Amino acid sequence: MAAPERPALASLRIDKWLWAARFYKTRSLATAAIHAGHIKLNGHSVKPASVLRPGDTLDLAIRDTLWTIQVSGLNDQRRPASEAQQLYAETPESSARRTAMKEIQRFSPTPGSDLRGRPTKKARRLIRGFNEQF
Repeated sequence: MAAPERPALASLRIDKWLWAARFYKTRSLATAAIHAGHIKLNGHSVKPASVLRPGDTLDLAIRDTLWTIQVSGLNDQRRPASEAQQLYAETPESSARRTAMKEIQRFSPTPGSDLRGRPTKKARRLIRGFNEQF
């Protein structure tokens, strides 16, 4: 038996949409990001209960990645990733910026990436000597 068709949503809470679009694993994480100021709706800071409509622009700062997306659909249920990606469209500028950041990160090593395992005996002495100076 097929599930009945649900009417299309006209608006939705922004924290619920971020969860349904799979930007955050839980609504509480989405709410925390909104309170921290990492989410902007049409260029303005918002509250978790702010209303989101198709056509709105969202600026997301997730870790060190900046996204600018256009909301194209609303869904109040968390669906598979392939369906969640249909809820938004990333702007070309955002896509180019993310690609450039990936290239920069690929060619520049992260600090401490060459360190493996525990410090050697010599390194421990140097660390202990450095810490005892202060």
